[in-house]
Amino acid sequence: MKLMYQQMLGFFAAIMIILVIMGVSYSQMTRHMVYSNTWNSLEKYSNSLIEQSLRISSQKPNTVQFDTNSLESSEQLLQNQAISTTIYSATNKIVFPANVYQQAIDQSDWQKLKKNQIIHKVVDRRVRNKNGRVSPAMTEVMKPYFYNHKLVAVVVMGAFVSDINTNVNQINHNLMKALLVSFLVAVVASYILARYYTSRINRLRKATNQVAKGNYDIQMASRDRDEIDDLINDFNGMAHSLKESQEEIQRQEERRREFMANASHEMRTPLTTINGLLEGLAYDAIPEESKEESIDLMRSETSRLIRLVNENLDYEKIRSNQIALNLHEFNAVDALHNIVEQLKQKADDSGDTLELQAPKEIDVYADYDRFVQIMFNITQNAIQFTQQGQITLSAQRGYEETIVKVADTGMGMSDEQLQNIWERYYKADPSRKNTKYGESGLGLSIVHQLVQLHHGKISVTSKEGVGTTFTVIFPDQHQTNSQRAKPVE
Repeated sequence: MKLMYQQMLGFFAAIMIILVIMGVSYSQMTRHMVYSNTWNSLEKYSNSLIEQSLRISSQKPNTVQFDTNSLESSEQLLQNQAISTTIYSATNKIVFPANVYQQAIDQSDWQKLKKNQIIHKVVDRRVRNKNGRVSPAMTEVMKPYFYNHKLVAVVVMGAFVSDINTNVNQINHNLMKALLVSFLVAVVASYILARYYTSRINRLRKATNQVAKGNYDIQMASRDRDEIDDLINDFNGMAHSLKESQEEIQRQEERRREFMANASHEMRTPLTTINGLLEGLAYDAIPEESKEESIDLMRSETSRLIRLVNENLDYEKIRSNQIALNLHEFNAVDALHNIVEQLKQKADDSGDTLELQAPKEIDVYADYDRFVQIMFNITQNAIQFTQQGQITLSAQRGYEETIVKVADTGMGMSDEQLQNIWERYYKADPSRKNTKYGESGLGLSIVHQLVQLHHGKISVTSKEGVGTTFTVIFPDQHQTNSQRAKPVE
């Protein structure tokens, strides 16, 4: 069954249950109200009858009599209104009317009457009137009357149940008509409500189909009124995330293609060089005095190829959490001094001054090899983008952390370049992709991943034409352990 019909059936059932409950309650209330009104009227008739017919002798105050003429007149009037009257004496004998046979009031009711209690009841007994006809069931009011605190009479007023039921049935008949109209209105209202809700769900389903077909630009309007609007908000967020993911995939794919083209070019050049030199050596085409230089060139080109392959392998291992860090405390200044010594020749080739500014000893909690890899890549990147400038490495202690900085006076970066600097295959200066440093565009991506593995922080400030400063923060041991203990959200 379609959701629309399920919704319609649910709305209709709820409305009809309410209507039926209200109808039954109203019917019972109406019946009770009609009987109550009838009993109240009978009590008033009884009071009026006693006031008109009861006679008390002045000579004999304890003797109570009834005016027969007055009773007959009142009875005639009440019969025209389909009301029967019976008067009982204090001894439970019928006083009026004399020509009607009727049983005495039963003892249980009589005891209540003697206690001045008014009795309302529906009786099934047959009452024979003056014409000898048997009357149908009646509802009666038995009301006692006292004089000088003594029971002097009991008046039984009765009305035909059929007359009361006729009124009740008429009211119920009108109620059924109202329920029938309500039934039709409920069907229409249920259809409108169900169609309204299912139309919103259908729009959401159509939008989902668009997303499934690759259209991530679709956005649905939401008024934030109910759970369906919450679902629409979640859908819009999902579509936005998918769009961003798709754009990121496309951007990474473009950079991957660029990297493959660059890597192919970078690999082709050293491989061609190595192949040419090997052929020259094989056919003795290279003079003896140039052989050593040729071998050094082949070593350099081979190292370049190994560097390209290792950078990609390192990135994949770091990204997939396959690298285990050997964290311990060591002197960061010694490691930085070794890096300066290793890269001093490269800095000299670029006309740069490479300097270390730090005290003799500053402890850092990190993996030694990965610490060296991080700082080596950052320093090498500074050399790559600085010509005839100054590159300064510095280290200092912070609050429960070690801060290492690499500042240069190179070409600097724009805001857009700063936003993308940690992305894979990205190069801030594409014109330098053929240099022997940073061929793959993975160096800073690897640095960023390694710093995160240390639960540290890395930030970059740069200004075009002025220079760039990398700041790396390594937390102390207990800070690192607390970061590891935090639950992953």
